[in-house]
Amino acid sequence: MADVIALLTALAFSFVCFLGTNFYTLGNTEQSILLSTIIFLLLSGTALGAKLLKRTSSNFKTCFIWEMILLVLFSILTAYFTYSPFSHYFVVSDQKQVIQSKLTASIQQAADMYPEYELYAQKRETIYIGKLRSVVMAKHVSPGVYSDYDFKSSGGSDNKQIDSKMFTLHADLFPSNYGKKKTADSTWLADSRRIVNEWKAIGIADVIKNVEQNSKDWKTELVRLSRIREKGENANDFDYILSFNDVKTHFTTPDKPTPLSIGLAIIAYFLMLLPWIVTKRKGGKSGDILGLFGLGKSAADNEL
Repeated sequence: MADVIALLTALAFSFVCFLGTNFYTLGNTEQSILLSTIIFLLLSGTALGAKLLKRTSSNFKTCFIWEMILLVLFSILTAYFTYSPFSHYFVVSDQKQVIQSKLTASIQQAADMYPEYELYAQKRETIYIGKLRSVVMAKHVSPGVYSDYDFKSSGGSDNKQIDSKMFTLHADLFPSNYGKKKTADSTWLADSRRIVNEWKAIGIADVIKNVEQNSKDWKTELVRLSRIREKGENANDFDYILSFNDVKTHFTTPDKPTPLSIGLAIIAYFLMLLPWIVTKRKGGKSGDILGLFGLGKSAADNEL
């Protein structure tokens, strides 16, 4: 049972190290898994190795020396990994509210981009149809302007030509894949908002890494669509100001361990050493180091 507790504790300690590394590397899962696996093997190996040496009944002096070496190594490794990456998870989590606030603002401004573009497109359509109607009304006064807007006397009624031009403008501003792309982007933002609100330690690094670049990519695409002009149209490109609060430094800047992380690490330290603590030393009483070197009394001497 003690071995199981020690292994589960080492696994839990390593998992927190995985989360801390995942924070520090902003979602480098492979590196986080590799480091946490190494930590698990080192801690469990040294702790259980010390236990096995303690129960060995031959070569007492040699086994005792190696046992002490493993215990010292285990203590050093636990202290080192406690400082980082174990504590880094708690250091970042202590800044949870600040991080959530900044990320929520970034997600919200990205979510507002599509409605702003649609408002921009609606204004352009309103202005353009008003201009087309004015040109049609003045076509006998300014036939050159009528022609500049690509109206044709033989192209059907003016109203039908206006409808055709407005259909073209709307199709340029809202291509066939616009709705699908907006849905996909909105879904990603909704998932990101949920990850941030629920503080999902594994997924939040991906949100931090991608929300800024995704927002810029979406803006670039919307600006590209807005640059299309119809005949005679005079309009400005879509403009949307993006500003991002620095969140990455909260994850990539090491800091001193928190009291909680130190307390949990101490508990983990003794739980991982539990097999060694409860194991009786062969050749003498449990923990009888003098007996190991032949300096203590034997069982026969005690009987006498």
